Amino acid sequence: MAIEAWLMDDTNEDPRLPHHGNPTEIVSSDQLSELGVLYWKLNPNDYENDQELRKIREARGYNYMDLLDLSPEKVENYEEKLKNFYTEHIHQDEEIRYCLEGSGYFDVRDKGDRWIRIWIKAGDLIILPAGIYHRFTLDASNYVKLMRLFIGEPVWTAYNRPQEDNPARKEYIKGLTEKTGVPLAAH
Repeated sequence: MAIEAWLMDDTNEDPRLPHHGNPTEIVSSDQLSELGVLYWKLNPNDYENDQELRKIREARGYNYMDLLDLSPEKVENYEEKLKNFYTEHIHQDEEIRYCLEGSGYFDVRDKGDRWIRIWIKAGDLIILPAGIYHRFTLDASNYVKLMRLFIGEPVWTAYNRPQEDNPARKEYIKGLTEKTGVPLAAH
């Protein structure tokens, strides 16, 4: 089964709602891949022994791992943390998240500066490239358990938009331009 993704509507309703456009415009795995977003479907029930996860970690150099339980009952200042996660930002490193339980939404900007909503559920592992504008929120279930992976020591620094002069952002835009052969407007 492929990951579910679509172009978001422009309403300001609760971010935990799906925000399908009318009509819904599905975004394919290939379209996400063009933006540098990578995806695997794994077995979340046996992540400690999952050979495919081990291969991904070894091939990409992910030597640090931790787990994050997000729910109102498990996180202090839950609403504030969720609001911070939902603020549009970039990182200077990849963001690697493996959903073990529950579900939530990663939103990324497409080449036209539109939001694409990616619905992650148990078994979904996604990698967002350094420099891509994104944000995260839970869905209406209000619960997700995520594995976070890093190369070396974990860095959680978010750089809120605008970040057009950030070296990671410049490198990301350069990579998109080289793939498409068309200069992109800053987004």
